[in-house]
Amino acid sequence: MEMLDRYKVPIDKLKYDCNLEDLNFKATDDLKPLKGIIGQGRAVEALNFGLKVKKMGYNIYVAGISGTGRTSYTNSLVEQVAKYERNNRDWVYVYNFKSPDEPIALSFDSGVGKKFKKDIEEISEKLQSEIPKAFESKEYETRNREIIETFEKMSHELVAQLNEFARGRGFVFQQTSRGLFNIPTKADGTPMSDEDYKALTDEQMNEIRERSNELTKDITEYLNKMKMLEEKFKDKMKELDKITGERVVSFYIENLIQNYGDSEKTLSYIHDLKEDIVENISKFKRKEDELQKGMLSFLQKDDTKFFLRYKVNLFIDNSQQKGAPIITETNPTYYNLTGMIEYKNEIGVLTTNFLELKPGALHRANGGFLILNAKDVFSHPFAWEGLKRSLKCSTVTIESLNKQYGYIVTSTLKPEPIDLDVKVILIGDPYTYSLLYAYDEDFRKLFKIMADFDIEIDKSKENVYKLAMFIASHCEKVGLKHFDRSAVEKIVEYSSRICENKNKLSARFNQIVEILYEADALSDPNDRYVTADDIKRAISARIYRNNKYEEKLNEMFNDGTLLLDIDGEKIGQINGLAVMGTGQHSFGKPSRITASTYKGKSGIINIEREIKHSGSIHDKGVLILSGYLGEKYAKERALSLTTSITFEQNYSGIDGDSASSTELYVILSSIAQIPIKQYIAVTGSISQKGEIQPIGGVNEKIEGFFDICKSKGLTGKQGVMIPKQNVKNLMLKDEVIEAIKEGKFHVYAIGHVNEGIEILTGLTIDEVDRRVKEALDKFHEEDDEDKKEDKKGRI
Repeated sequence: MEMLDRYKVPIDKLKYDCNLEDLNFKATDDLKPLKGIIGQGRAVEALNFGLKVKKMGYNIYVAGISGTGRTSYTNSLVEQVAKYERNNRDWVYVYNFKSPDEPIALSFDSGVGKKFKKDIEEISEKLQSEIPKAFESKEYETRNREIIETFEKMSHELVAQLNEFARGRGFVFQQTSRGLFNIPTKADGTPMSDEDYKALTDEQMNEIRERSNELTKDITEYLNKMKMLEEKFKDKMKELDKITGERVVSFYIENLIQNYGDSEKTLSYIHDLKEDIVENISKFKRKEDELQKGMLSFLQKDDTKFFLRYKVNLFIDNSQQKGAPIITETNPTYYNLTGMIEYKNEIGVLTTNFLELKPGALHRANGGFLILNAKDVFSHPFAWEGLKRSLKCSTVTIESLNKQYGYIVTSTLKPEPIDLDVKVILIGDPYTYSLLYAYDEDFRKLFKIMADFDIEIDKSKENVYKLAMFIASHCEKVGLKHFDRSAVEKIVEYSSRICENKNKLSARFNQIVEILYEADALSDPNDRYVTADDIKRAISARIYRNNKYEEKLNEMFNDGTLLLDIDGEKIGQINGLAVMGTGQHSFGKPSRITASTYKGKSGIINIEREIKHSGSIHDKGVLILSGYLGEKYAKERALSLTTSITFEQNYSGIDGDSASSTELYVILSSIAQIPIKQYIAVTGSISQKGEIQPIGGVNEKIEGFFDICKSKGLTGKQGVMIPKQNVKNLMLKDEVIEAIKEGKFHVYAIGHVNEGIEILTGLTIDEVDRRVKEALDKFHEEDDEDKKEDKKGRI
């Protein structure tokens, strides 16, 4: 017993008991709400640096496990930085008069884009009313009449010349609404009437037709002169309309130039606008009663559709934006990131125009910050490639994926790309970062800053105090009752428990918040504060909601369905410990491990591996056992034996190396026929040199074996053997600690396999080594004899 006592873990090492008497508060309502984050100095520094650097490629990847505050803190920090930055630009898309399928993007200072849109569209509306008035003025009517009179005079003169030529050939020309017609003349030179024409004989009519055909050939020159005269008339009228319209348009255009002429690109658009209005001045002259009406009038290109070109698509409006924009895109599809072109169904045909261009998250975040979740980005096709292309080119282009999907559209647009100046913050887990950094060259160039949020923080006095402030701020934020000091102490203990380290606090604050909510719900409504008892009830209630599977297994141990000995000593049999989980709850499960040794040369046969039920880490642990046994017992001759080892009554996969030391003990027991104490369960990884290495889930493993022992009856001898490195991870529940204090249960910590052998067998390591070597010698001798008998048989 004295040998065991020196390996026992002291009571004060079994758990961290939090005492906050040195902190000056009685409850969290005495504390100020927390500003910032607790203990993430490295991540905070990286974020601050990344937000400070304005160069291309210094986008930020925020790495961390969900619940560490990575998203909420990133948002709060970006909001602080964005307040003092103002690089916002308004963007509009306007009609391209030279290439209608390629809308032009214009940029303005914040708030100017809205005014530009209003001015352009107001001018269009005013011109639609002012221009018709200009064409109704006396000056225009006078000039119009002069041109018409001049044309009519010249036309009459030309017709007179034509008639003089035609009379000699028996014809005369008359001008009608349908054009110029030649009419045969009678003997006295007067035009024939219809009665005269009907009275003609067939021979006379044929003769007139022949003369008419000859006349038509001879008057080609006159007809050409008539057409030229008509064209000159149209040109004169068109020139008059342009001059008249330009006088009206110039006034408004000059105002636009004065207000928006600082940009050459905008000035060029204004000049193009003026030219287009003047060129299409006839559209402004049309009146409502001149529009064709009827059943099929919608098929015609009406004024409403034409005047859309004089509208402005206010693409990005930052007039109400204070500071740099912050956009968090929760559904980062390709179109939601890079913008889209919407289509309308017109008579079964999809059509669009520049007014149907819709901005994406990159457009809205331009000049500021775009926050994305990595998982969301990679769940949408083309989104990642579209994001990278925009960042590499420093422009964002609206492109349709219709062709890639095989869809057919009758018309499409190719909008001008918009210059991009945005800081992208991608939030994801460390594994995704590693994959992207290793396999995506563009990612390495574009996301040069990694802010790594840890899952645990130092349990310093400052951080404990900040945790109390965090509880205070959450109570204020969501309307919980405040927590007294004893409740805060239990929260601190729970935080150390879930991160499995007495010297650390968990940075997964979502788990802390859940306990806050549940403790508040279980608290007595008449109590002012949430107490330590409420925290205990909340933790117990959470376990109870999720531990059905654990209770079912414990029942199977108690009724003998699952075989487990927790008393006495046996050869080739030991109790190992594993951790199982069902969602929110993890628990320890004892498992019987057995080994059988017999003659042969196969070495260690891992049954789990043979049936492909073991993982690679577990297989590695078994191979390490072979290395340890070979170095210690087979330097002079080979091991002439076979040992079969297995986890009894296990029908699912096994992984991890935490049972490798346990397997070594049972193998040595099987080889040397040394009994092992069944009332001590074992966990711990082993090196090839026999060093015991730390494992995970130490609290759950100890408590899992304790529960079985308790249900079957504590004898005072039962306990668990763990690696000494895991002592710092101990945060056992009070029930286990009380049993240990009373001497009903024990926890042993060791650093080498020799110590474990002594505890489990009660023998010194030298005695165990002697027995093992004797057994191996016996196996070797029997193997030599078998070889001799085999040789005699062959002779």
